[in-house]
Amino acid sequence: MRLLTYLRRTLLTLVGVQLAIAVGLTLVDSYRRRNKRPKPFPTRPPADVPVGSGVLTTYTAGTDLYDDMLAAIEAAERQVLLETYIWKGDEVGERFKRAVCDAAGRGVDVYVIYDKFANLVVSPVFKHFPPDVRVLPYPVYGAGWRFFDLRRYGRDHRKILVVDDAVAFVGGYNIGSPYATEWRDTHCRIAGPAVHDVKRAFADHWNLHRAKSRLKRLSRRSGPPLLMQTASSWEPQIRVQRNVPRLWMFPIRSMYIEAINRATRNIWMTHAYFIPDEAFIDALTEAAERGVDVRLVLPAKSNHIVIDWISRGYYSRMLEAGIRIFRFRDAMVHAKTATIDGNWSTVGTANVDRLSMTGNYEINLEVIDPGFAEEMGRIFETDESHCNELFQAEWDTRDIYRRFTELILNPLRHLL
Repeated sequence: MRLLTYLRRTLLTLVGVQLAIAVGLTLVDSYRRRNKRPKPFPTRPPADVPVGSGVLTTYTAGTDLYDDMLAAIEAAERQVLLETYIWKGDEVGERFKRAVCDAAGRGVDVYVIYDKFANLVVSPVFKHFPPDVRVLPYPVYGAGWRFFDLRRYGRDHRKILVVDDAVAFVGGYNIGSPYATEWRDTHCRIAGPAVHDVKRAFADHWNLHRAKSRLKRLSRRSGPPLLMQTASSWEPQIRVQRNVPRLWMFPIRSMYIEAINRATRNIWMTHAYFIPDEAFIDALTEAAERGVDVRLVLPAKSNHIVIDWISRGYYSRMLEAGIRIFRFRDAMVHAKTATIDGNWSTVGTANVDRLSMTGNYEINLEVIDPGFAEEMGRIFETDESHCNELFQAEWDTRDIYRRFTELILNPLRHLL
């Protein structure tokens, strides 16, 4: 009994220390960010790349992306499907709300999905839409009485826009003014057969959660199931990969590991939150050890400082294996992208962490095309030019305070 008591107290003490450090780091970081003005960073203009029988357009600046998304909504004639994780009630958010409401007002079928948890701080007034806009707020808690059903706890972390079966947008950008100018992210516009795959992803998500809703008011508000025929045409060079926790489907992680294991020349990845599992780290380190040029662009300081500290637990192992780590300075890099061997690339919403890889609803484009990989390589090199590289000698000489914090927070890597 004494041993159990001792172990219980030790565990509670460790958890308490972890919590105290996490709260302390967050408070200090919040204080330091007050009145801090954003600094400029390099971006590339939108680039159109023919892929198969369609075209992909890359975006690395929020202002460019938002202008084209709003133009597509404003030109819509039949249907608008909009899904986002965060939708701020600021100037940019109001522009998007006005655009979808105007579209619905002129007879366009408009469907909107947003994550309620991610928008808890947004005014309820902003989240009120006219009746002709079909809205499905993804619930904060969707497990009901099934407390232990892990399939029902994922957040809707996807960002999708589909207009008139003509164009679709997928990538890392949420909707809000800070993302327009202060965050470095990556998004894609799709034209061609792959638009149908993105539309199917939206429709499946809408129907799955509308049908399961126990709220009659929500079912009435969201309208009937979103029905669509499966497109007969395929775009073999573009695959839409989506994680669906409710169905226990998580192909995005497998997609990454398969591509990494095939790499012979280079693996260039940009990620906002990088907390991979052991198998993912094994794949990267083994690639580096067989001579592949493995590079990571990560934020020097993200908007979640605790995640920054937790992710550093892998730095020693990666640097020793020859993986180069570049830390993006002066701004938040929120992109979730990779390009490998000048042929394979991905752009999407999934971070390399457990929440995205085995927990949340996510969507990534997998593109197998040399032209698109070349453009993704240019984007990576542009980001790399705004980074400070972390070298082994610098990492080995970090102070005892940093080492202690990393050690205490290390167990949280297996949760996030």
